[in-house]
Amino acid sequence: MQRKLFLLPLLFIVLTELSAQSSLSVEYIMRDPKWMGTFPSSARWNDSGTQILFRYNAENDPADSLYKIDLANTSEIKKVHWPEEKSLRKSSSTFNGSKTLRLYLDDQKIILEDLKKGTEKVILTWFQNLNNPSFLADENLISFTSQGNIFVLNRTSGEVKQVTNISSGNDRSKKKEDGEEKLGFLEQDNLDLLQVVNERKETAKERKAYRESIQENDDKFTFYTEGKNPINLSLSPDGKYATFLYFDRPSNNKSTIVPDYVDASGYTTNLNTRPKVGTEPTKSEVGIYDLSRDTVYFVSTSELPGIKDLPDYVKDYPEKTWEEKERDVILSQPYFSPNGEKAIINIRSADNKDRWIAEIDLTTGTLKTLDRQRDEAWIAGPGIGWSFSGGTMGWLPDNKHIYFQSEESGYSHLYLLDVTTGEKKALTSGNYEVFDPFLSNDNKSWYLTSSEVGPGERHFYKMPVMGGKKIKLTSMTGKNDVTLSPDEKNLAIIYSYSNQPEELYLQENKEGATPQKLTDGQSEEFKAYNWRDPELIQFTAEDGASVPARLYKPEASKNNGAAVIFVHGAGYLQNVHKWWSSYFREYMFHNLLTDLGYTVLDIDYRGSAGYGRDWRTGIYRHMGGKDLSDQVDGAKYLINTHGVDSEKIGIYGGSYGGFITLMALFNASDVFTSGAALRSVTDWAHYNHGYTANILNTPEEDPIAYRRSGPIYFAEGLKGNLLMAHGMVDVNVHFQDVVRLSQRLIELGKDNWEMAIYPVEDHGFVEPSSWTDEYKRILKLFNTTLID
Repeated sequence: MQRKLFLLPLLFIVLTELSAQSSLSVEYIMRDPKWMGTFPSSARWNDSGTQILFRYNAENDPADSLYKIDLANTSEIKKVHWPEEKSLRKSSSTFNGSKTLRLYLDDQKIILEDLKKGTEKVILTWFQNLNNPSFLADENLISFTSQGNIFVLNRTSGEVKQVTNISSGNDRSKKKEDGEEKLGFLEQDNLDLLQVVNERKETAKERKAYRESIQENDDKFTFYTEGKNPINLSLSPDGKYATFLYFDRPSNNKSTIVPDYVDASGYTTNLNTRPKVGTEPTKSEVGIYDLSRDTVYFVSTSELPGIKDLPDYVKDYPEKTWEEKERDVILSQPYFSPNGEKAIINIRSADNKDRWIAEIDLTTGTLKTLDRQRDEAWIAGPGIGWSFSGGTMGWLPDNKHIYFQSEESGYSHLYLLDVTTGEKKALTSGNYEVFDPFLSNDNKSWYLTSSEVGPGERHFYKMPVMGGKKIKLTSMTGKNDVTLSPDEKNLAIIYSYSNQPEELYLQENKEGATPQKLTDGQSEEFKAYNWRDPELIQFTAEDGASVPARLYKPEASKNNGAAVIFVHGAGYLQNVHKWWSSYFREYMFHNLLTDLGYTVLDIDYRGSAGYGRDWRTGIYRHMGGKDLSDQVDGAKYLINTHGVDSEKIGIYGGSYGGFITLMALFNASDVFTSGAALRSVTDWAHYNHGYTANILNTPEEDPIAYRRSGPIYFAEGLKGNLLMAHGMVDVNVHFQDVVRLSQRLIELGKDNWEMAIYPVEDHGFVEPSSWTDEYKRILKLFNTTLID
C-alpha cells in the first residue's frame, strides 16, 4: 500500500471517521478529570485507629480535601474542616520504642502525647526554633536540635543540656605560620604614609591583647566547620556520639534556562532549571562527634573493597588511558542500633555501580564492609534507595541484626544480616519483588507488599520476623495499597482494578477476611460506558524473551486492520498490570481507538519496572536498543496473531515513550507508518544527570552509549508521518530538545513531519484544552495515515 500524505481532503477525513463509531470522543475524555468522579488517595488512620482519614472531593471543591470515615458508622463520609485537620498535623512526630508515647512540635514547644491515656502536655518551651525531637535509649531523655547543635532534655528534672558545640566559623586559635598579619598593598601603604592612622591601629591591637590576657581561659571544646553547613545532626541512643553530614554541591555546574513566553507579567521570563548530564556530582562526608573525648573525625571510605574498580565499558575505549583512583561516593546518614553501641551506613558510588553497607567503628570512623552489591549496569530496584537514601534499612531490637533490600538474586528481596557473624539470610525469594516492608508493633513480624501472585498484582502479607511462611492478607485481584491501623486490627485499602479507579475498603487484619467497600466515587456519566478490561498477554521477542503487554481488541465487525502501539513513559515504570493506570487518559483514548476499529498494544518493554534486575537493566548503554526491538516484535505479533495489516501500524507515547517513538520512526521506518512523539527526549546528552548517568554513564566517558541512543543522530531515517508535541515551559525534558531536532529535520529536507507547541504547559500537561488539542492531532494522524 502506498503511504498517504499527511494532510488529506476534509471529505476523506469525515468519511473515514464515520466508518466506525464510538460514544467517546477526544473532547469528552480529555475534560477536567472531575467528570469521572472522585477517588480516594493517601489513606491513613487517626491515633486511636477509630477513623480512616483520606484525600477526597465529595463536594466538587477546587481541590481534594481531607475526609474521614468512623469505624462506628462506615456508611457516612465526613469532610474534615480546618480546625480539626490542623489538630491532626503533628510536625516532626516520633514515637518511643513501644509506640505508647509520641513527641511532636508546636512552634517552639515539644509536646509529649500519652497515646494510651489520650493525654498530652508541653514538656519544653524553647527560646528559638528547634527540630527533630527524639527519645534516647533511656526514654526519660529527649534529644533535639537547635541552632546547629544537639540538646538533651531530662523529662524528670526539666534540665536541658547542650551536648555538642559546633560553630560554623573559623578557629581563630589557628595563627598564620609567621605569626604576623599579612596586609594588602593599599593598607600597608596607607599605614606607612599616615602616622596617626598607624598609631591608632597599634593601640587597638594592644587593647585587644590586654583584654584577652585577663579573661578566664575557656577550655571548652568547639568544633569549627570553617563555613561548611552540617545537616542531619543525630545523637546516638546512648548519648555518646553525634553524627552529621556535609554536602558539597559543586558551584561550577551550569544550570539550564527555560524561557516562559506567557508569564503573567507580559514579559518573557527565564526559569532556571536542572544542569545536564555529566555535571560534577554532589559529594558527601559523615562526621562523628565523640562527646566523651571532645573530638570530631570523619568516616573514611578509602578501604572499601573495590573502591578503585573500573567499569566494564572501559574495554570499548582501548585508546584511552583510565586512571585507577578512589571513586567518589555518596554516604547516607548513619543508622544507630537501638542501644546506640553500633551504627551502619549505606554508601553508593557516584558512578552508580556499587552499593556498600558497612558498620562504622564509632571510635575511629573506619568501616567494616558487611555487604557489597556490584552491578555493571547500575544499582537500583524497589527498596534499594537513591542518592543519599538507604532505602529499606534498619536494625532489629536485638542490636545485632540489620535488615535491607537487595537485588542480589535478580529481584528485590528482604534480607537480614548478623553484624556479629556476617551471616546473611534472604527472608523472601523468588521471581517477584518486595515493596515497603515494616516491622509490627511487637517486632515479631514483618508486613510487606509483593508481586508474588504475579507482576500485574500487588498484595499485602504478614511474615515472621526471622522469615518463614507468609500469610496473604488481601484477596482482591488488582492492586491493594494497604495502611495498617495503629492497633494492627484493621487494614485500610486503596484498591483498584484495570477498568475500576481507586476506592477505599476496610478489612480486618485476618487471612480470608472480607473487605468492605467504603466509597463509590465513580460518576454516573463515567459508569455509563463499558470500559474495557484489557487482556494481559505475552509475546516472544527476537532474543527469546517473553514480553508482557496489554491488548485491546476491536469487535470483528469494526476491525479496520490498523493498530496503534502505546509506549509508556519514565522508562522504569510498569503499565501492564491489573490496576487502574496512572495513564488514565491514555487508557480512555485506547478505548476510543478500539471502538473505531484499531487494535491497541501497550508494552512493558525492556527497562520497565516490575520484572526484576535483568529486565530493568536491559537498556544499559543502548536506549533505543531492546526497548525499541520490543516494540518491533510487538508489531510482528499483531501482524502474525491478530491479522493487523503490516502497513497500518502507528506508535505513540510521551517522555520516554516519545523518545522510543522517534527511534521507531527513524530506525524502524519499515515497521511503523506513523508516530506521535510527545514531550520527547531527542538527545540524552541534554537530559539530567541523576537519571541518564545511571543508564548511559556520562557523555564525556562513554560517548558510544550516547551516540547510539540519541534520536537526533538518526533523523535521516524518517520515512513515515511524524507528529511532535511539546510544552514550551517543560522543565524536565526541555523544549530545546524538539527545537534542535526540528532544525535537523529541516536541514535534512524532511517534509513529512509537523510540530504542535503548547505555550503554557510543563512536562505533565494540566489544561484540558491542551490535552484535547494534542489528542485530536494524534487521532487525526492515525485516521488519515493508517485507515484506507
